[in-house]
Amino acid sequence: MAVTLTESAARHVKAQLDRERALGLRLGVRRAGCSGWSYRLDYAREVGPEDAVFESHGVKVVVDRESLPYLDGTELDFVREGLGSHFRFRNPNVKESCGCGESFSV
Repeated sequence: MAVTLTESAARHVKAQLDRERALGLRLGVRRAGCSGWSYRLDYAREVGPEDAVFESHGVKVVVDRESLPYLDGTELDFVREGLGSHFRFRNPNVKESCGCGESFSV
Protein backbone atom coordinates (compact mmCIF):
# COMPACT_ATOMS: atom_id res chain seq x y z
CA MET A 1 0.00 0.00 0.00
CA ALA A 2 1.24 3.48 -0.80
CA VAL A 3 0.24 7.11 -1.16
CA THR A 4 2.60 9.42 -3.08
CA LEU A 5 3.08 13.07 -3.96
CA THR A 6 4.29 14.54 -7.22
CA GLU A 7 7.34 16.80 -7.04
CA SER A 8 5.05 19.82 -7.44
CA ALA A 9 2.84 18.73 -4.53
CA ALA A 10 5.87 17.96 -2.36
CA ARG A 11 7.34 21.45 -2.94
CA HIS A 12 4.04 23.10 -2.05
CA VAL A 13 3.46 20.93 1.02
CA LYS A 14 7.05 21.40 2.30
CA ALA A 15 6.60 25.18 2.29
CA GLN A 16 3.36 24.84 4.27
CA LEU A 17 4.85 22.35 6.74
CA ASP A 18 7.80 24.63 7.47
CA ARG A 19 5.44 27.52 8.15
CA GLU A 20 3.12 25.42 10.33
CA ARG A 21 5.91 23.48 12.07
CA ALA A 22 4.15 20.20 11.27
CA LEU A 23 5.88 16.88 10.68
CA GLY A 24 3.87 15.89 7.61
CA LEU A 25 0.67 15.96 5.62
CA ARG A 26 -2.33 14.06 7.01
CA LEU A 27 -4.56 12.62 4.30
CA GLY A 28 -7.83 10.80 4.88
CA VAL A 29 -11.40 10.34 3.70
CA ARG A 30 -14.73 11.04 5.33
CA ARG A 31 -18.33 10.33 4.45
CA ALA A 32 -19.66 13.37 2.63
CA GLY A 33 -21.11 14.67 -0.58
CA CYS A 34 -23.45 13.17 -3.10
CA SER A 35 -21.10 10.31 -4.09
CA GLY A 36 -20.28 9.11 -0.59
CA TRP A 37 -16.67 10.10 0.23
CA SER A 38 -14.55 13.22 0.21
CA TYR A 39 -10.86 13.82 0.81
CA ARG A 40 -9.60 15.33 4.05
CA LEU A 41 -6.27 17.19 4.20
CA ASP A 42 -4.64 18.52 7.34
CA TYR A 43 -1.25 18.98 8.97
CA ALA A 44 0.15 15.94 10.79
CA ARG A 45 1.46 17.13 14.12
CA GLU A 46 1.86 13.61 15.50
CA VAL A 47 1.71 10.01 14.31
CA GLY A 48 -0.58 7.63 16.14
CA PRO A 49 -0.28 3.84 16.45
CA GLU A 50 -3.05 3.33 13.88
CA ASP A 51 -1.45 5.61 11.27
CA ALA A 52 0.46 4.50 8.18
CA VAL A 53 3.36 6.77 7.18
CA PHE A 54 4.71 7.11 3.65
CA GLU A 55 7.63 9.23 2.49
CA SER A 56 7.41 10.92 -0.90
CA HIS A 57 9.95 13.45 -2.23
CA GLY A 58 11.04 14.20 1.33
CA VAL A 59 7.52 14.70 2.71
CA LYS A 60 5.84 12.42 5.24
CA VAL A 61 2.27 11.50 4.30
CA VAL A 62 0.25 10.20 7.27
CA VAL A 63 -2.90 8.16 6.59
CA ASP A 64 -5.19 6.65 9.21
CA ARG A 65 -5.76 2.88 8.78
CA GLU A 66 -9.50 3.31 8.11
CA SER A 67 -8.84 5.62 5.15
CA LEU A 68 -5.97 3.61 3.70
CA PRO A 69 -8.03 1.12 1.64
CA TYR A 70 -9.77 4.06 -0.09
CA LEU A 71 -6.47 5.86 -0.76
CA ASP A 72 -4.11 3.01 -1.66
CA GLY A 73 -2.25 3.92 -4.85
CA THR A 74 -3.31 7.58 -4.77
CA GLU A 75 -0.98 10.23 -6.14
CA LEU A 76 -1.51 13.79 -4.93
CA ASP A 77 -0.54 16.53 -7.37
CA PHE A 78 -0.50 20.32 -7.01
CA VAL A 79 -1.49 22.15 -10.18
CA ARG A 80 -1.72 25.76 -11.24
CA GLU A 81 -4.46 26.57 -13.73
CA GLY A 82 -4.93 30.15 -14.84
CA LEU A 83 -4.86 32.35 -11.75
CA GLY A 84 -5.70 29.52 -9.34
CA SER A 85 -4.02 26.47 -7.90
CA HIS A 86 -5.30 23.33 -6.20
CA PHE A 87 -4.54 19.76 -5.27
CA ARG A 88 -5.54 17.05 -7.74
CA PHE A 89 -6.05 13.47 -6.54
CA ARG A 90 -5.24 10.60 -8.87
CA ASN A 91 -6.94 7.76 -7.05
CA PRO A 92 -7.17 4.41 -8.87
CA ASN A 93 -9.91 3.26 -6.47
CA VAL A 94 -12.48 5.86 -7.58
CA LYS A 95 -15.35 4.35 -9.55
CA GLU A 96 -17.22 7.63 -10.09
CA SER A 97 -17.26 11.17 -8.80
CA CYS A 98 -19.98 13.76 -8.49
CA GLY A 99 -20.44 16.56 -11.00
CA CYS A 100 -19.00 19.20 -8.69
CA GLY A 101 -15.84 17.11 -8.11
CA GLU A 102 -16.10 17.30 -4.32
CA SER A 103 -16.91 13.65 -3.60
CA PHE A 104 -16.34 10.17 -5.00
CA SER A 105 -17.39 6.56 -4.65
CA VAL A 106 -15.26 3.42 -4.58
